[in-house]
Amino acid sequence: MAQLTYEQALSKAAHLCSTAEKAPQEIFDKLITWGIPSDAAEEIVCKLKEEKYLDEARYAHAFVHDKFNYEHWGKMKIAYNLRNKGISDSLISNTLDDVISDDEYVSVLADSLKSKMRGMSVPLSQNDKAKLYRFAAQRGFESRYISIALNALKISDDEF
Repeated sequence: MAQLTYEQALSKAAHLCSTAEKAPQEIFDKLITWGIPSDAAEEIVCKLKEEKYLDEARYAHAFVHDKFNYEHWGKMKIAYNLRNKGISDSLISNTLDDVISDDEYVSVLADSLKSKMRGMSVPLSQNDKAKLYRFAAQRGFESRYISIALNALKISDDEF
């Protein structure tokens, strides 16, 4: 494959950014895989930020919204994935607070637990309760919210 010129790489990266929100780190990594030197890749990322193709806050908002509403991820899993994409902790924290309310958070968790409970015999065994707890934890929900959701479902989590 022929080496991309600066202009070709900029155009190709701009096209990528115009199709879906991207984190600056994702574009930088993509440029490196295309064989663009790191100093030129940094310059392209800066140019894309100036032209509003890239915006970390906009990306973080879209990521949090989509992962919470469609994938039903918890805040811990969302934050972990955003950190891996080079988003700052302060922006992550602010975005999580802006996008997800506590009531909505517990409601989504409770709905996920209800869905997971289908097929389990009632009353739930200690093993089933532990499975529900692990399921919620693997989705990135915090212990205190798991307890609240389990209590809302009238499932005691005293064994945990």
